[in-house]
Amino acid sequence: MELSILQKDMIAAMKAKDKPRKDAISSLVSAVKKAGIDAGCRDDIPSEMVDKVILKEMKTVKEQIDTCPDERAELKAEYQFRYDVIASYAPQLMSADEVKAVLQEKFADLLATKNKGMIMKTVMAELKGKADGKVINQVVAELCK
Repeated sequence: MELSILQKDMIAAMKAKDKPRKDAISSLVSAVKKAGIDAGCRDDIPSEMVDKVILKEMKTVKEQIDTCPDERAELKAEYQFRYDVIASYAPQLMSADEVKAVLQEKFADLLATKNKGMIMKTVMAELKGKADGKVINQVVAELCK
């Protein structure tokens, strides 16, 4: 995902007077810009960094949804809308079956050791941003049995 696409969509939401969507996209744009400044690439933010920030923001909003009390239905609906908007920009993550196939193909010798910590350390470096950490952990645990 490119930052310019997010900015164009934010402008389109502004013109359409769609405030909730504009706010959700605006928070993404500011998080991406902040990450770019922190990394020292303020003017040329790579798409991998944008994807990483989108996934992080998505995880944060998911936690807000999970911790929001049921009595606050309007707030929960607002968080859910924001999550849906952010999810529409998120990169497609690998499924458990795809993770398992990659592990058995590339890391067969490492899986033979049954050392879960070592496997996770190596695999997470390879699949970071391509698959959810929880999914990777479940697949590795299953393969180490």
